Amino acid sequence: MFEQKGMFINIYKNLVTPILKKDTGIDAEYLTNFSLSLLAFTSNNRNWPLIKGIIKRLNDEFCVVDKRLHQNICGIDFCNPVGLAAGFDKNGNAANIWENFGFGFAEIGTVTKFAQSGNPKPRLFRLAKEEAALNRMGFNNNGAENLFKNFLKQGIPLKKNRKNNCLGINFGKSKITSLSKATEDYLTSLKLLIPYCDYAAINVSSPNTEGLRKLQDPILLQELLREVKKLDNCPPLFVKIAPDLSYKDIEDICQLIIDENINGIIATNTSLDRLGLEQRKIKQTGLLLSEENGGLSGRPLQLKANQIIRHINNIDQSIKLIGVGGIDSPESAWERICAGASLVQIYTGWIYKGPQLVPNILNGIIKQLNKHQLSNIKEAIGSNLKWIE
Repeated sequence: MFEQKGMFINIYKNLVTPILKKDTGIDAEYLTNFSLSLLAFTSNNRNWPLIKGIIKRLNDEFCVVDKRLHQNICGIDFCNPVGLAAGFDKNGNAANIWENFGFGFAEIGTVTKFAQSGNPKPRLFRLAKEEAALNRMGFNNNGAENLFKNFLKQGIPLKKNRKNNCLGINFGKSKITSLSKATEDYLTSLKLLIPYCDYAAINVSSPNTEGLRKLQDPILLQELLREVKKLDNCPPLFVKIAPDLSYKDIEDICQLIIDENINGIIATNTSLDRLGLEQRKIKQTGLLLSEENGGLSGRPLQLKANQIIRHINNIDQSIKLIGVGGIDSPESAWERICAGASLVQIYTGWIYKGPQLVPNILNGIIKQLNKHQLSNIKEAIGSNLKWIE
C-alpha cells in the first residue's frame, strides 16, 4: 500500500489527511492525543530494535542537515531554525523524539505548577477549509513534577550534556493561582525544570486562562521577570506575547525586555480576533466563530503575526525573535525570518500539511540561501529579502 521511500509521508497522506479535510468526524483533541500516545511509546522505547528501525526511517525522511542552517542564539546551538511550538507536547511525553522529525528544537508545555484538567470539552475545533483551529484548552497538563518525571523516564540528558535535542519549556500560571501569587507559581515550576531547559518561555498571553493576559502589563511583567532572573542557572528567557496587543503595548513590552536584559520574544500566541472569520460557523456547536471563546491559530493568523515580528524587529534588532503563527510553507517561514525572526515554530500548519512540512521548509530555506548567495541563515534575518521562485 505504501512505498518504502517516504513511508511515513504516505501513511500520513492516506490515513490522516482525509480526516483533516472535514471540520467534523474524529474529534480534533482525540486525534491529537492518539497521535501523541504513539509518539510517546516510540520516545519511551527508542532503544528497542524495532523502534530503532522506525527512528532511522524518521531521520531519513525528515532530517535535513546543512551547516548554513546552524545558529548559536543566546548561547544555545540550534542545528536548524524550525521548532515545534508549545501546546502539542504539553507533558513532554515525546520529548525524546522531536529531533527525529527534523525539528531544530521543540518547546514543551505549557506546564503549570499544579496539574489541571483545563477547560470543559469540546475545546479544540478544526476549521478545515481555512487550515485553522480554534482552541480553548486552558493549559491542561499534568504539572511540573510530572514533566520532570517524564524527562527522567525517557532518559533525557540534562541540558549541559545534550546535543541536537534542544528543548525549550513553556511556563504558565496555574488556574487556581491568583495574579498576586503568579510569580511564586512560575518560580516553582522553573526551579524544578531548569536543569532540562535550554530556554524558558514565559507565557503571559494565552487567552484561555482567566486574567493571564493581565501579566502582559509592563509593571506586572517586570516583577515576574526580575524574580525569574534571580534563579540559579536561569536559562535564556523569552516572553510569549499575544497578537491582539496594540503596537503601543508591544513597544512598552519591548522597552521592558531591553531594560531588564531579557533575551527575546515569542510572537505570537493564538488570537481572540476572528480575522475576518466572524461569520464562520463551528459545526459541532452550531455557533458562529464570533460567539465562541478561545484562540484562533493557523493560516488566518499568518499576516498579523508577520506584521508583529516586523514591527518588533524595527524597534530593536537586539531582541531575539521566535516567530510563530500561521507558518505552513517554506515561503511563509522565509518571510517570517526575513521580517526579523531568528527561529520559527509550527503547530497547526504541521498538522494540516503533515510531517513533511519540516524538511520542505528547511530545503526551501536552503534554496533561498543559494539564490540570494547567502552563506548562513543569519544573513537573512531581518533582511526583507523576497522569496525567489
